[in-house]
Amino acid sequence: MLSGSTPLETLVPDAPEIRAFDIEPVALPDVELLQWSFEVAAGEVTELYPPALHPTLPPMAMIVAWSAPDSPWGAFDLAQVRLSCRSGARPRGFLVGAVIDNAAAGGALAEHWGLRARVGRVAVERYYDAARVEVALDGDTILAVRGDDPDPLQPNDIQLFAAMHAARTPAGLRLVQFDPTWELTRAERYAPVLEAFDAEGWGQPRLAPNYPVVAFGGRANGTLPRLRFATRPDVNAFEGAETLG
Repeated sequence: MLSGSTPLETLVPDAPEIRAFDIEPVALPDVELLQWSFEVAAGEVTELYPPALHPTLPPMAMIVAWSAPDSPWGAFDLAQVRLSCRSGARPRGFLVGAVIDNAAAGGALAEHWGLRARVGRVAVERYYDAARVEVALDGDTILAVRGDDPDPLQPNDIQLFAAMHAARTPAGLRLVQFDPTWELTRAERYAPVLEAFDAEGWGQPRLAPNYPVVAFGGRANGTLPRLRFATRPDVNAFEGAETLG
């Protein structure tokens, strides 16, 4: 099994600080969820991950978007780019970067869950025949992705994996496991189309999504739970996994 080869502090030099883990879960009702997967040119794929994580073969870039009409910090749209991986034996997504349109929500996600997101323009749109996400920073489009020809699914047909976020914690620099729970009320599969992707804009210039794999979406009631697990970034999860107090 391949392992990452690049120190986490090099991949994520701006990891947010989490000072405490004892927070109450947060409800996110009626969220529009969208996710795309594209194969990534392998090359030196281990250089895209820290040693704690195992790249999947083929590696995939996962574009994840939420449109939350209600939260403790107000409505927000959020777009994330993750890399498919395993932490130990478990499938996960390593957070490469994120953009959010609500600074208060972005600050809370970073402080409590290690989800660092820059503030920019995020448009999450769903129509009867397609879904689309566009992201811009400082007026420049860094992502445009579309899903065509929706095909209805059963809500339990969709499987969502936890993410791994780099964060500075009281125990030091860690990969924390971010695992929201979702109760889907609607689900569909799409034909994925990548219209624009600026790797530099996402902070990982070597990332090159190419072959489309799958896209899906739905409506869901979500809960952001307190963080329960973390792992040291410099050794694999079988050795470095920790339970958070």
